[in-house]
Amino acid sequence: MRPVVLALLVRNRAEELIVLMVPITSVPQSDRYAVEVPEIEKRRVGLDAHMRLWIVAGEVNEDIPARSFYFESGNRIGQFSAQFTKQVQAIMIEALKARRLSRNGRG
Repeated sequence: MRPVVLALLVRNRAEELIVLMVPITSVPQSDRYAVEVPEIEKRRVGLDAHMRLWIVAGEVNEDIPARSFYFESGNRIGQFSAQFTKQVQAIMIEALKARRLSRNGRG
């Protein structure tokens, strides 16, 4: 399982709530829908501040909470700043509008 940042909630045609989860990777992304995670944001969420990380806002894992399994990780969970989260959401919305969002999961 990869770390994710929960970035967007939407509803499907059946009006079910879908959570779109954006992956974080250490592999450099040339995709215009990827955002490098600043050091301060990595510290906020408990990630390695010395490792270069990207959020791939053009790719989402999706899940329907009403039908989902939940596993409590026990790991420390942090929170990105509102400003950084909005930046990621804006890029996701741009990818959605351009029909360039790759979706994986049960949605």
